[in-house]
Amino acid sequence: MTVRPAAQRILVLRALGLGDLLTGVPALRALRRGAPGARIALAAPAPLGFLARATGAVDDVLPSEGLAPLPPAGPVDVAVNLHGRGPQSHQLLTGTRPGRLLAFACAGAGHAAGPDWDPGEHEVARWCRFVSAYGFDADPADLDLDPPAVPSPAPGAAVVHPGAAFPARRWPADRFAAVAAALRDGGERVVVTGGPAETAIARRVAELAGLDERADLSGRTRLPELAALIAGARLVVCGDTGVAHLATAFRTPSVLLFGPTPPGRWGPPDRAEHRVLWAGRHGDPHGREPHPGLLEISAGQAVEAAGRVLTRNR
Repeated sequence: MTVRPAAQRILVLRALGLGDLLTGVPALRALRRGAPGARIALAAPAPLGFLARATGAVDDVLPSEGLAPLPPAGPVDVAVNLHGRGPQSHQLLTGTRPGRLLAFACAGAGHAAGPDWDPGEHEVARWCRFVSAYGFDADPADLDLDPPAVPSPAPGAAVVHPGAAFPARRWPADRFAAVAAALRDGGERVVVTGGPAETAIARRVAELAGLDERADLSGRTRLPELAALIAGARLVVCGDTGVAHLATAFRTPSVLLFGPTPPGRWGPPDRAEHRVLWAGRHGDPHGREPHPGLLEISAGQAVEAAGRVLTRNR
């Protein structure tokens, strides 16, 4: 009787947010192509499991948040640090006793073998370069996802998403409302989205825009429904946040408002579907007030950009 060798087990750490997962898709797919028989587990927040599996690159999701201790992963042949440059993330993975660690060079973690970190690199390009350095050929354009099988709560709508993880990246609610009202007056069905912690700002945008209360979908869409909404939307207007990366993944026309972080580091690829507004000013993306560069973008500019994107993609 022939005994087949066990499949190689690869553990990937990227226990970050929605945008982080989506910018890491080309690197994840490179791992899959380079190790077709392996079983790949991704340590990431549990709510992202739906999209992680949709990439076609992940077999298992180990629920994990940030730099919290990892759940038991079983034997690990190769551990891949797509989370950061260490040392904490390196040490989390070495704690799984992998046969091999793939990571950026980090003296603090005693890991000198990996490529060097480039702080000015685009997030997608960074992780493609990283896995390519270990022999996994990556394509930075490999960002697309198939639309989810679940129905959209508002097919064909123009989606306005005013939230962002930090105040520095949140454009004022009254400006989002002005854009929403202009889109509505132009004949678009407009809905406002947001997570459970963003219901107040979403409600304010809807009220200022004079939208029907049913247009406020904040706190009412789980990730599969939100993904379906973005995949089937005519337009997305939002800041530098995870929803922007969903628009990229589904090639949904979008107007994206960047403030402290340059789009050259986190923006969409150069495609006709996406229009980025940025005043060219850098700052702290974790700041407690809207960044001055973000405030230089007027509602009129966003309305004009939305009109051009809709016309181009009609």
